[in-house]
Amino acid sequence: MALDRQRIVDEAVALLDAEGLDSVTTRKLAARLGVQSPTLYWHVPNKAALVTAIADAILDQEFGDMAPPEPDQPWKDWLSGLAGRLRRALLAHPDGARVISAAQLSVTMAAISELAMSTLVARGISLRQARVIVLTVERFTVGHVLEEQAPRPDAEALKTFDLDVFTERHPTMVSAITEYFRPGRTVDDLFGDCLEVVIEGAVVKAGAIS
Repeated sequence: MALDRQRIVDEAVALLDAEGLDSVTTRKLAARLGVQSPTLYWHVPNKAALVTAIADAILDQEFGDMAPPEPDQPWKDWLSGLAGRLRRALLAHPDGARVISAAQLSVTMAAISELAMSTLVARGISLRQARVIVLTVERFTVGHVLEEQAPRPDAEALKTFDLDVFTERHPTMVSAITEYFRPGRTVDDLFGDCLEVVIEGAVVKAGAIS
């Protein structure tokens, strides 16, 4: 099979899924493709370009189609849905949020931002406030997923962790976590509730309308 940019990116995403971002190196990628590392540089000039290409591929899987809200759909609901799609795109791959954070000039991320900002401007929000709102929602979403995808405490760290002592020192925090995650409530609900606070706060700050 001829080596082209699409094949390289597809294999890079497969390597990401198999081993995580830290293992996505030109050496490993070249080995998977059966070529020498310098061969890759004809298609992706450096690691930064490769990471950006992976970011676009990840986002394109979720955002193959994008459209503004229907005329009667509140833009806040539409923007919340857009953020949910972004979260799904990142969670679909190990280190997805790290990939997006490290990407340089992602054309798909730019297209998402363009659509979101132009949508808000069309609804009467100033350009400056539209940028602030969209940027806040995007960065919250990526940051939220970064924490979701962060490594969990390993066995060594847990050896010295005493839950009873921790609870005694942080009773309100532990009670809040326990109360929130009552039966039937999930991490998806947590993201949605936090996102609602972010968007509503941005609306108040901007003096925007729905």
